[in-house]
Amino acid sequence: METLNIVYLVGAILIFSSIMASTLSARLGLPLLLLFLGVGMLAGEEGILGIEFSQYGIANFVGQAALACILLDGGLRTSFKSFRVGLKPAIVLATWGVFATVLVLGIFVTWLLDVDWRIGLLMAAIVGSTDAAAVFSLLRNGGVKLNDRVQATLELESGANDPFAILLVTGLIALNVDPNSQSVLGFFGLLAQQLGFGMFMGLASGYLLSKLIPKLHLAVGMYAILIMSAGLAVFAATNLIGGSGFLAVYLAGILIGNNRVRATEHVLRVMDSFAWLSQAVLFVVLGLLVTPSNVLNVWHYSVAITAFMIVIARPIAVYSSIKAFGFKDREIGFISWVGLRGAVPITLAILPVIAGLEDAFLLFDIAFGVVILSLVLQGSTIPFMSTLFKVRVPHTPEPDEQMEIWVSDQASITLYEFEVKPGAFAMGRHPLDISPTISNDEIAVFALIRNEKIVVVDKETTLQYGDRVWYGLRGNHAAKIARIYNDIKLDRRKVDDFYGDWMISPNVKLGDLPFFDENIPSTPPNTKVTYHKDGSPINMWQQTVAEFIKANLNAPPVPGDMVQIDEEWALIIKEVDNRGTLRTIGLKHYQVK
Repeated sequence: METLNIVYLVGAILIFSSIMASTLSARLGLPLLLLFLGVGMLAGEEGILGIEFSQYGIANFVGQAALACILLDGGLRTSFKSFRVGLKPAIVLATWGVFATVLVLGIFVTWLLDVDWRIGLLMAAIVGSTDAAAVFSLLRNGGVKLNDRVQATLELESGANDPFAILLVTGLIALNVDPNSQSVLGFFGLLAQQLGFGMFMGLASGYLLSKLIPKLHLAVGMYAILIMSAGLAVFAATNLIGGSGFLAVYLAGILIGNNRVRATEHVLRVMDSFAWLSQAVLFVVLGLLVTPSNVLNVWHYSVAITAFMIVIARPIAVYSSIKAFGFKDREIGFISWVGLRGAVPITLAILPVIAGLEDAFLLFDIAFGVVILSLVLQGSTIPFMSTLFKVRVPHTPEPDEQMEIWVSDQASITLYEFEVKPGAFAMGRHPLDISPTISNDEIAVFALIRNEKIVVVDKETTLQYGDRVWYGLRGNHAAKIARIYNDIKLDRRKVDDFYGDWMISPNVKLGDLPFFDENIPSTPPNTKVTYHKDGSPINMWQQTVAEFIKANLNAPPVPGDMVQIDEEWALIIKEVDNRGTLRTIGLKHYQVK
């Protein structure tokens, strides 16, 4: 009994320490997941507590369960609208991209380690896929807003590439154990089985659960537990029939998350806690498992493999995967850089140890070093690299908080919280008299909080700096009110610098804009020429702004996309609706020196 309590105490202290360490993440500029690993290593056999933990089977069990939970949460937060711009390139990246990375990197590893090519390919397969835990954590909580095409592609890739990586690792382990048992035809048959059963189980279970959950009447806290248990059941059942449990649980989460009903009102908040707990436990356990001195003994191999992967293997794989989808070179460059490795490579590196391969511990120690280097080099430089590759878009003002209240099984009201910032246009105005374009029947004040106390709103009430107001809104006015509550000059300066000084309609013709000389040639240099059905060239000045952008943009449009008109003028997309229709376009002028 005493031993059991010691285990409880130590485990709780480690998790508590990991969460407390998260407060240092932003200050140090380090990824939070790296701090979780550090806590585990400090508690390990060569750390402060000296805990000896070498149970690879237990670590694999924890890793599989944690990754399933993280993928389920990622699926719940993946909107169908991200499929419009990211699905096709993500699928290619998750399949051919992983294979190309493994092939190119495997050749290098075989030469570097001077080992059999089967071991070289196995090492490459272990670190060949990006990690969902790392990508979801750093992209969604890193404070950087990327253009939707890049963000959706990276997230969908990380959620979908695990099955292919796991298949490559298990196939290569079998090839090392018994070379005669493997064939190319058998490999592709196993791949089709994994993907086919995974997709079927994920889509079928996700559809059934999305229809079942609204019919249940449970205590509020039970819905998240129900979804979690169902997700783990789907994961395990799919694995048992020979499919990819990771793909199945991710797809099930997507279908459930996109069918928002009263029953799932509080699920995302609870699932967020489950996902963070899973990440903390997973990385602490993996930190306990590793022996730091062994990792240091092979650090030169880890550095060389990481450098080759970041500079050569990943860019080749990404370029060959998504160039055909109209991605710009700077977008390809950023996606290549953010090939984050995390828990998945370490979890995959456990499999050769369990299988008893001769060089298994060498592969595990190198993979651990690669993960640390990836989190440090790639994870901590995302803000800088997003600016360097020009895939970062400015943060538009948003509500400080929002809460969905379901008034029936199918209908909900969303409450939005806004705080009066210094220099805000709302300061000194009545909470209901902040914009002439919002009628009184579209806005209602739910609560006004001043100095942490609720203030009764009457006709004489005016807003002060620091006031927090909760509104109930009808219509899409949240972004507009957020701008009113923020520093107008500061926000306007940032937006103008990025989108330009003029906002224009996508339906206006280029030739009708008052900024261009009538003597400009019909098609300036470096501008794509489009043609009528009879083969004659179209005069670009007769095109609408939307037609011109779509003719010169080879990918689905997203906010932040820029199309150059000539050397002085450019069009920058500011707003796109869920169907991909252009709404607002910025016109930006460049000073010619």
